[in-house]
Amino acid sequence: MPNRKVSEVIDREYLELRAKILEIAASFDRMERAEGKQDERMLKIEAGLQILSDPDSNKAKRVQELFSIDYDSQWREHFGING
Repeated sequence: MPNRKVSEVIDREYLELRAKILEIAASFDRMERAEGKQDERMLKIEAGLQILSDPDSNKAKRVQELFSIDYDSQWREHFGING
């Protein structure tokens, strides 16, 4: 696939990205208004946002790895799956 111009990518994805950012902002507003202690998962969400603002590439890979659990070779046993 040939390289695209930034303007072509933005033309295609701008509205969807804008909507996703607004959705995230609304979620953060709801969490800030909520009562109770900070949830540990917020640390991962904040780390994910840091990755997005980082100038390095492979953002999708890095965010996926952040939210993934380490491979467990015994996963079948943990979930009661024979085979």
